[in-house]
Amino acid sequence: MSENPLAPQHLRFPTDPSALTARIWPASATRTDDGELVVGGVTASDLVAEFGTPLYVVDERDVQSRAVRVRNAFTEAFERIGTRAHVYYAGKAFLTTQVAAWMVAADLRVDVCTGGELAVALAGGVDPALLGFHGNDKSDAEIARAVEVGVGTIVLDSHEEVQRVARAAADAGVVQRVRIRINSGVHASTHEYLATAREDQKFGIPLTEAVTAAEAVRAEPSLAFVGLHSHIGSQIFDESGFREAARRLMDVHATLVATGPVPELNLGGGWGIDYTESDSAFEPEDVADALATIVAEACAERDIPVPEIAVEPGRYIVGPAGITLYRVGTIKPVTLADDDHAPATRTYVSVDGGMSDNARPALYGADYTARLARTSDAPAVLTRVVGKHCESGDIVVNDEYLPGDVHRGDLLAVAATGAYCWSLASNYNHVGRPPVVAVADGEPRILVRGESIDDLLARDTGVVPGA
Repeated sequence: MSENPLAPQHLRFPTDPSALTARIWPASATRTDDGELVVGGVTASDLVAEFGTPLYVVDERDVQSRAVRVRNAFTEAFERIGTRAHVYYAGKAFLTTQVAAWMVAADLRVDVCTGGELAVALAGGVDPALLGFHGNDKSDAEIARAVEVGVGTIVLDSHEEVQRVARAAADAGVVQRVRIRINSGVHASTHEYLATAREDQKFGIPLTEAVTAAEAVRAEPSLAFVGLHSHIGSQIFDESGFREAARRLMDVHATLVATGPVPELNLGGGWGIDYTESDSAFEPEDVADALATIVAEACAERDIPVPEIAVEPGRYIVGPAGITLYRVGTIKPVTLADDDHAPATRTYVSVDGGMSDNARPALYGADYTARLARTSDAPAVLTRVVGKHCESGDIVVNDEYLPGDVHRGDLLAVAATGAYCWSLASNYNHVGRPPVVAVADGEPRILVRGESIDDLLARDTGVVPGA
């Protein structure tokens, strides 16, 4: 069997369509002697028997170890240049009360961007002083709540927020620590929807207005200026964008140091993870070392103190630790031909979920890796894993080689779904959001229960009694 001409160039024909590439799958992912997928010591069939499908599965130990690895990488790199690093977990990637508790146990801080995420973090036991609060359109109620509970740092995303946060802090009789999010103008190499520092953009204050914004903050007695913040985007593999953003921020940082204290600098997050064989992710140690070198050199050139550094990884910590399990339904081979090419077949493999539990492929063409939960000796065929929703764009995995004997009733696992899948889940077509289960040491436990039909009807005020 050879490569299918319909396959994209980046998708290599597999020597083993059942193989689990370590850098893509959770650290504990393996197969039994019979070939069944196991995560956290629990087989896929046992998980599905207890919790059904679709099902988000999170390798708890992998999440915790990745959090510790990032913390250690940045701690060690910045200690070498004489300063401290603070790692904030970006809660938007995936946040539950128990995940928040894992981050606390790993000695990470937590980054939130809505009142809902703030509530979850607090309910998970996070010290408010270790929280950062983001958002380009924070409501007055969200700002007041953040100030009231003692959020460690509020990130100002616009000029008008200076006065709004200052008023809330004055009303509460406190001095609120704030950062200023700067739009550095760095064009990160990623999807347009994931690039967050381009000029025509909703996030941040332009680099040219940073000094004016900082002066406005310093003029408010109820605010304490902590420093600048930058985030250039997500799922980035080219380190040049991070380097350039850091250099641009250091220029402004140096200007501000000349007129007052600027104790910290937040360099954001956004480095990518491996979703497919063609991806090539950074190691956190490499990112930490590169940023530490840039900061040290910039401070030496400008003869200024090295500030404390903050970073905000999310995807790296939870993304590879999660998978989603589906039940295979309809199998539909589709043969395509034109005048220039011989006929070729793509097999559509439908599953019992889709864009309601993973919006990323429909949202910005995200790629994933899929495997059957069993092994097979059947020759691999080009497949497109699709969902059950009423959209042609309801695609789970756009291109994948799966064993040719894939059939109705098979269990299928999609890798690296720990970040931005549950977070973006919806009830499209009135499909309930799946449960999230953590696995560790052979034991599963619910992080978030799944939604039932009763849950979907609970908020509908027109339900006919007895129907």
